Amino acid sequence: MNGSTIIPIAVLLIIGGCITTIVASYFRLQRHRADAAALAEYRKFAEQVTTNQQAINDRLAELGDRVKAVEKLLASVG
Repeated sequence: MNGSTIIPIAVLLIIGGCITTIVASYFRLQRHRADAAALAEYRKFAEQVTTNQQAINDRLAELGDRVKAVEKLLASVG
């Protein structure tokens, strides 16, 4: 190999390395975007679960008060 063939080979290797790096970075960015979208969905789901849980707790407290009222009524009748 003389000097005239080494330079084009080196240039092609550098260009190939750059293209490989760009493609790998692109797919890493796409994976990151997908992860961010999934995380946003999980966050939305967690907020919805928290809201539903609070509504259930309120309903249970209301039912507990009603049971106490029924027990008091039964105790006064019996």
